[in-house]
Amino acid sequence: MKRDTYRVLQITVIYLFAGFLVAGGAAVLLLSTLVEGLHHLMQGDYGEVALGLLDRVPLALILAEILYTLLRFSKEGTLEATPFLVIGLIAAIRRILVLTAEAVEKFDLADPAFMAVLAELGLLSLMVVALALAMRLTRSEAGR
Repeated sequence: MKRDTYRVLQITVIYLFAGFLVAGGAAVLLLSTLVEGLHHLMQGDYGEVALGLLDRVPLALILAEILYTLLRFSKEGTLEATPFLVIGLIAAIRRILVLTAEAVEKFDLADPAFMAVLAELGLLSLMVVALALAMRLTRSEAGR
């Protein structure tokens, strides 16, 4: 019994420490995004401001979802699939947004790299649909 209590306490401390690291990382990420965004804004580089926001704000949301999952696991002791599906959805949508924002400036239809970007966008779109269906199936199974 004493050994089990020690193990639970040890695991809780590990998850709390990991949670503090994730929260700190998200705070640093958002602060650096703000500083870099203001720097680019002062230079009149509005495209870089938009690209930075499209790239880093969803990343901060991913970190927040990971933090939520860690806290929930430390309280309940069980993992659910839904938070991981949400993280996957946010990550895929983030990549789609960044790819399309970068493709507007760098590619034209004659560029061979444009086909690679289109293929990646297609695969990411399929991934979003698959993750959304998995979320729907997971939620409908939980409701039974």
